[in-house]
Amino acid sequence: MRTSEKTSINHKTYTLKNWQGGYQSLKQEYDYWVEDIEGTIPPELTGTLFRNGPGLLDINGQRIHHPFDGDGMISKITFTDGRVHFRNRFVHTEGYLAEQKAGKILYRGVFGTQKPGGWLANMFDFQLKNIANTNVIYWGGKLLALWEAAEPHQLDPHTLATLGKEYFQGVLSTGEAFAAHPHIDPACVFDQGKPCLVNFAIKPGLATTITIFEVDTTGKIIRKHAHSVPGFCFIHDFAITENYCIFFQNPVLFNPLPFVLGIRGAGECVKFQPHQPTKAIVISRHPQKQPIQTLEIPSGFVFHHANAYEDNGEIIVDSICYANLPEVKPNSDFLQTDFDTLPPGQLWRFHLNLATKTVKRQLIESRCCEFPCLHPDKVGRNYRYVYMGAAAQNQGNAPLQAIVKIDLTTGEKLLWSAAPQGFTGEPIFVPRPSGEEEDDGWILGLVYDSEHHRSDVVILNAKDFTLQAKLHLRHHIPYGLHGNFVKETFI
Repeated sequence: MRTSEKTSINHKTYTLKNWQGGYQSLKQEYDYWVEDIEGTIPPELTGTLFRNGPGLLDINGQRIHHPFDGDGMISKITFTDGRVHFRNRFVHTEGYLAEQKAGKILYRGVFGTQKPGGWLANMFDFQLKNIANTNVIYWGGKLLALWEAAEPHQLDPHTLATLGKEYFQGVLSTGEAFAAHPHIDPACVFDQGKPCLVNFAIKPGLATTITIFEVDTTGKIIRKHAHSVPGFCFIHDFAITENYCIFFQNPVLFNPLPFVLGIRGAGECVKFQPHQPTKAIVISRHPQKQPIQTLEIPSGFVFHHANAYEDNGEIIVDSICYANLPEVKPNSDFLQTDFDTLPPGQLWRFHLNLATKTVKRQLIESRCCEFPCLHPDKVGRNYRYVYMGAAAQNQGNAPLQAIVKIDLTTGEKLLWSAAPQGFTGEPIFVPRPSGEEEDDGWILGLVYDSEHHRSDVVILNAKDFTLQAKLHLRHHIPYGLHGNFVKETFI
């Protein structure tokens, strides 16, 4: 259903039971051409959509405590000659293979998954499983599955077979983190206008080290610099402009003692501090020219940024903000989430003035939203359109059941809804090859259909949000995290 934002939906558009179905494990690996199609696949749409997310929510019937602890599963959706091919495969990390062989949980999870045996079996065990479950990128001729606390895993883009860990010709050391939210600068000013992938790593402590990596189109790390900032940092994403990297340091405290004693996962030891400010950390991409600058923002929590750009001496940052951190509690059941008690994510714009060290902010979208995306050529640049997963109802917190488009110039909004049976995630914008306007292209999304317990690939016209095609898969895909579209096909 496509609507304009003039339509007001205040009633609850989902049931918890329908939403829960998307959190069942998918243990089978598939390889087939999609034949059940509604509508018409645009003939110009050619390339591959890679998605990553937790495919296993249990190990041989032993439930994990939180989806973020689930083993990574890659989905590959290939568009070629008006047809679509699907393939999925688990990332064969050392931990995944060991637990599949043992048939039980062997590792603690960051977000509370514990080994059987209580605190005695978990205390002083700091070995975390690299679950490779957060993002997947194709860069420098390599397909990489990313998890922000460790090195990437390289995959075969045709078969999705795991080839081993990626160390970027030895620049990355064993166990060194390479975060799950890289951004591609479409025309790097340091590389004669060539594209460049920018990523970071966090090493938290009483002081936190932020390392920034820049990777050229051959997959070589060509710039790497580390910076120490005061305090503990819990940072999942960042934003880039042509000259800067911007990090929001959320106001949290980390008490490691319950983790050390085997009582809680590390993520359960993070506590939000509502009376402390959020801090915007601005690091120059050519740091020899400029020191780190830190600006204070009213308290809030940010997982994801939409974009950032420089404008008349200011840095503009658009971010999904929460009033506080939705904490993971030790005895909680994520399947029983009470959405009404949690703050919604909302899109805010921040004006960072480095000269005066002041920040102005404004609310752009009050509807519950997450997972923003935009035209890839606009990353780090002034842009007009942003697309996000959104709640179907326009007030309060709720599962994502829609995709929203916002015109940041006029304020016009379009909404495509899959409610009441459908549940959405991160949309991906794919430019039309011959397109000239910023919104000339398609939105690709994975929608969990709770009525048929399967997932659909939806194709929307990005201009007017009309549904072009809906591709019915033979099965469901558990709710995923992040992915990317590339022009190459790997059949």
